Amino acid sequence: MAAADVKYTQDHEWIALTGAEAEVGITDYAQRQLGDVVFVELPDVGRTLGRGEPFGSIESVKAVSELFTPMSGEVIAVNTSLSEEPEQVNADATGTWLIKLKLSDPSEAADLMTADDYDKFIK
Repeated sequence: MAAADVKYTQDHEWIALTGAEAEVGITDYAQRQLGDVVFVELPDVGRTLGRGEPFGSIESVKAVSELFTPMSGEVIAVNTSLSEEPEQVNADATGTWLIKLKLSDPSEAADLMTADDYDKFIK
């Protein structure tokens, strides 16, 4: 993937934007709060999601948390390796994408936080 513009949500998801496509994952802060991830439920490819809509869940030994879509779009890929190895999220949360989207409204990125904004938000 080309150099991406990474944005963050108050729900602790990150989205790496590359043109009209994006990868979505959870932040390192979120995975530390969850603890050991044991299961990740992801949507079907082809599903259309609206910004803020739940798209799946992530389960740890502590809790189950919903995952929310940072921007509107169509799911064009899911990280199927997480069904066998959900612990990848703990090993590298910022490097492990959950879904890839074809964005329907790239201007929605303006409403998301920069890395600096997110750092201030979690402190």
